[in-house]
Amino acid sequence: MKTSKLLLAVLVLAASVRAEKSSVFPPGVKPVGPYSPGILAGDSLYVAGQGAQKADGTFPETPEAQLRQCLENVRTVVEAAGLTMDHVVYAQVYVKDPHAFDAVDHAWSAYFSKNGPARSMIGVGALPQNTPVEVNAVAVRKLSDKRPVSVAGGLSAGVPAAVFGGERLYISDCRGENTADALARMGQVLQGAHLDFANMVFVNPYLTDKVSYEEMNRDYATHFEFGNTPARATIQVASLPAGAHIEFTGVAVSKLSKRRAVRPKNMEPSPTASPCVFAGGVFYCSAKSGFIPGPNSGIYASTVEEQVRQTMRNLLDGLEEAGLNFSNVVAANVYLDDVADFPKMNGIYKLFFDATPPARTTVQQYPAGERKPNAKGQWPTLEQISLVAVKE
Repeated sequence: MKTSKLLLAVLVLAASVRAEKSSVFPPGVKPVGPYSPGILAGDSLYVAGQGAQKADGTFPETPEAQLRQCLENVRTVVEAAGLTMDHVVYAQVYVKDPHAFDAVDHAWSAYFSKNGPARSMIGVGALPQNTPVEVNAVAVRKLSDKRPVSVAGGLSAGVPAAVFGGERLYISDCRGENTADALARMGQVLQGAHLDFANMVFVNPYLTDKVSYEEMNRDYATHFEFGNTPARATIQVASLPAGAHIEFTGVAVSKLSKRRAVRPKNMEPSPTASPCVFAGGVFYCSAKSGFIPGPNSGIYASTVEEQVRQTMRNLLDGLEEAGLNFSNVVAANVYLDDVADFPKMNGIYKLFFDATPPARTTVQQYPAGERKPNAKGQWPTLEQISLVAVKE
C-alpha cells in the first residue's frame, strides 16, 4: 500500500514537471517544419515565427496588411495559450523587402498604439514559404510582470526602448552607423532600466556588409568581462531600418545573482561570447554552426545535413554542461545560407527532438554565398542555430 502511494506521488510529481513545458497548437494551424507554434514554459510563452499567410494560403498585397496578418497569426497562438497580445513583451520582425521597412513600422505602430512589446527588425534575404514578413514573439503569463522602459531618442511610436518581462529585460533595436554608436545606445537603455552590460545574458549583433566582424568584436569586447560575456548570435543581414549599418538587441536579467555563464570544458574562454548563460531558470545558448573545435578546427562538412548534425552536437555540449538536454529547449532560431535548404535542414533537425519540439524561427538572413572549400579544405557556414532552454 505504501509502495502504491509512493508511486502515485512520483507520477503526480512527474506530471507537474512535464506541465511546466507544454506545446500550444491552435486548431487548424499546420507548421511547415518540426516545431511547435508556441511553447509555454515557466512564466513565458515562446511563439514561433509567423508568416503573413492568410487562411487560404495567400498573402495580403501591401506590406502594412502583411505585417498585420503576421500579428494576427501571432495572436492566434497567444490566445490559444490563454493570453492576449498585451502579454507580449518582445518580438522580432523579419522583412524581405528593404523598401517596406517604413510601411511595416507604420503598421506596427497602429497595431500597438499602446502597451507594445520591445522589438527588433531586420532585413533578410528570404523566408520559408516565400512569406514577405515574419514575426516571432515572447509573452509573459502575468500582465503584472510586464513593465516598459522609456529612454529618450527611441524608435517609432509604439516601440518602447525595452520591456521587463518578470526578471528579464528585452531590449529593442539599438542601431547605429558603427559599433560604438549602437553600443552606446544599448548602454543608455540599460541605464534607463537601472542595469549595466554585466546584466546582459544574450545579444544579437546584426551587421550589414558596411561593418566588419573584426571591427564589431574589437569594440564589443571592451564592454564585457573576458570569459563572462553574454551568449551571442552574430548575424550578417541583408539590410537594416533607417539606413543603420549595425544594431544590437537582446536580453538582460535584473539581478546579477540570477546570471551564470556556462562553458563546456572543451571550449576556451572568449572575449566576445559565452557558449550559454543562465538568466534564472532560462538558459540562452549562442548560435552554433558545423564548426569542429580542436587543433585543426574549422567546418569540414560540405552539405547542410552534415553541418546541422555537427551544430546540434556543439549545442548539446552547452546543454549538458548545465545538466540539460534537447528536451529542455523551448525556442530556436535557425539561420540558413539558402532557404532552399529548408527541407534538408528539417530532415536532420527533427531527429533531435521528441513529440514536443520547440518553437522555431527560420530565416535566410543574407543572399546565398558561394559553396566551395578553401585551400585548407574548410567549407563555408551553411547554417547556424541558437537555442533557449528552461531548467525544470
